[in-house]
Amino acid sequence: MQNVLIVIHLIIVIALVGVVLLQRSEGGGLGMGSGGGGVGGFMTGRGQANALTRATAILAGAFFLTSIALAILANQGRTQRSILDGAPASTAPAAPTGPSAPNASGQGGVLDQLRQMQNQSGGGGSQPPTPSAPAAPQQ
Repeated sequence: MQNVLIVIHLIIVIALVGVVLLQRSEGGGLGMGSGGGGVGGFMTGRGQANALTRATAILAGAFFLTSIALAILANQGRTQRSILDGAPASTAPAAPTGPSAPNASGQGGVLDQLRQMQNQSGGGGSQPPTPSAPAAPQQ
């Protein structure tokens, strides 16, 4: 069904482009010169404008109808889903791993992390060395 509707839609599109290009415009278009070249008595200017205008309106209406029908057919088998469907079930953010992970007490500040790393490397409760005062220049 959808393939048949697409073929009909494409035929309507091609016909619509052709009818629009056949219309006479202020700038000339395909009807160069005096409205179509050597086709003298085929259609008068007024009759040609009415027929082409009516054909354009009919083809435009058919174009919109087939477009709407194709959109309905495309969405017919789909289920609605939200972007939130793919989100993780827990509302808490995932715990980072590695050196930036917070400690066990839940405080993850930079100073706490530095203290924890010093305690791990220094053997427990050792205090970091304090810098000594600079030596006074001798004269």
